[in-house]
Amino acid sequence: MSQNGKLIIFSAPSGAGKTTIVQHLLGKMAQLEFSISATTRPPRGEEVDGKDYYFISLPEFTHRIAKKQFVEFEEVYTGTFYGTLRTEIERIWAKGKTVIFDIDVEGGMHLKRKYGEQALAIFVQPPSLEVLIERLTGRGTDSAEKLQERFAKAEKELNYAPQFDVILKNYDLETACNEAEELVTSFISPPTP
Repeated sequence: MSQNGKLIIFSAPSGAGKTTIVQHLLGKMAQLEFSISATTRPPRGEEVDGKDYYFISLPEFTHRIAKKQFVEFEEVYTGTFYGTLRTEIERIWAKGKTVIFDIDVEGGMHLKRKYGEQALAIFVQPPSLEVLIERLTGRGTDSAEKLQERFAKAEKELNYAPQFDVILKNYDLETACNEAEELVTSFISPPTP
């Protein structure tokens, strides 16, 4: 089991565009593989178990926490847990690939602390909190109450940006995707001196 693989962590408040950037990278870079998170929330829309998330029950999730099977986990919203199973990282490293994460800010910081130099932690910064609020409201998937919860969380999360290795400004998606590609490429295969 290779323990010396690399991890690429994309974190951002909900609506900053991290998922779109991660999907772009996965489409272009064969050496990356997406780390599928486990969650206790029910599937949304077309989401598939084992592809988008590992959907597991709350009792099962807490059992796995007790058995220390997660490299990071948290209760993102009351009663809703998200986490990364250690077996997921090992599965990807065993294939000789680099793990890429699309994860919330707290989770991203946990992973960076745990893996240090093996990990590149990128914070995707939206143009402003106003734009973020606009994007989240525009999705039309959340109740007013849920939106308030997301806004409060986003505002808090923006303060964590300086603790990441890189702040990637997503003011223009195409530019952000290209910059992300350069960052990831030079981290995975640093230029030889």
